[in-house]
Amino acid sequence: MESQNEGHEAATRRMLEAQTHGWNHVFSFINSMSLRSAIELNIPDIIHKHGKPMPIHLLASSLQIQPSKTPHLRRLMRFLTHTGFFSLQKPLETSDDPEGYILTNASTLFLKDHPFTLAPFIFLMLDPILVKPWEHLPAWFQNNDPTPFETASGKAFYDYAWIRNGPRTFNNFIDTLASDSKLVGKVLVEQCRDVFKGCGSLVDVGGNTGTMAKALAEAFPEMECTVFDLPSVVGGLKDCENLKFVQGDMFQTIPPAADIIMSKWTLCDWDDERCLKLLKNFKEAVTSKGKRGKLVLINEVVEDGKADYDDESVETQLQFDLALMMWFPGKERNEKEWAHLFSSAGFTTYKITPVLGIRSLIEVFP
Repeated sequence: MESQNEGHEAATRRMLEAQTHGWNHVFSFINSMSLRSAIELNIPDIIHKHGKPMPIHLLASSLQIQPSKTPHLRRLMRFLTHTGFFSLQKPLETSDDPEGYILTNASTLFLKDHPFTLAPFIFLMLDPILVKPWEHLPAWFQNNDPTPFETASGKAFYDYAWIRNGPRTFNNFIDTLASDSKLVGKVLVEQCRDVFKGCGSLVDVGGNTGTMAKALAEAFPEMECTVFDLPSVVGGLKDCENLKFVQGDMFQTIPPAADIIMSKWTLCDWDDERCLKLLKNFKEAVTSKGKRGKLVLINEVVEDGKADYDDESVETQLQFDLALMMWFPGKERNEKEWAHLFSSAGFTTYKITPVLGIRSLIEVFP
């Protein structure tokens, strides 16, 4: 009888653990919404400017909130401390001041003037225009629309976002890409110099406003760098020294005869058919006029089957994949899928260097 009771207790414990797991996922939206609220209230910047552990009463007065809301602010900070965005610390052993909040590495990335700030990214991802398609996901599985975004809005993302939602979404999109490109450019210059050694010309396809290309142009003054993007993105931008901007459509043609064609976060936006079209255009650009250049991609290589890849990184990759599914006809790809596309486009070999967190630098050779 005792062992039977133990069996019932174990089953009940498993049920309660499953309930907690389910609740955790049901409430997971609270993570991002709470963080966005803190960023919108300017909490990381206020704590950073304070320069030492900031007690809750000083934080509340700096925010100029209603005094009656201070206990609720404490509840918000308690949650964000638990999730790793803030930490509590006593100012000094000899101080009578109460313990206060300090930034962590994670919240430092949400400072508005941080060179690699993620602040525009959270505002972009939680913009109603990008959240609404999630409500239409079940309906999308039962219709013929290319993306849930089109089910929700009636238009493709690039046709709708800039026209209907005005500068807010566009600016957050541009700022997000620029901030990320600063970090990627820093990694490339510091850790991947051999990739660009001896290169006389580089074209950054879909290079936005040129943040990454500028870092490379400064690090390699002998290399002629070109940013190739849509007129709506690079129109009006001025050339400088060994960096220039060219308007065009990458699906039509790429500026030819480059030693390196480079592209970050571009191919993942498109399905295999259009991705293959782009890869063929890239290959044409690095092999025209007798050149034997190469393609350099900054993209995820999904690692869900590797035991040595940590769970959080895999989860983040898969989150990116679902986000792409919502808004674009593209997807994140594993190595086998990338290899198939490279081969189909006429490339012979490739090399993957996992040097960018959840993303990799991929060199592809004709």
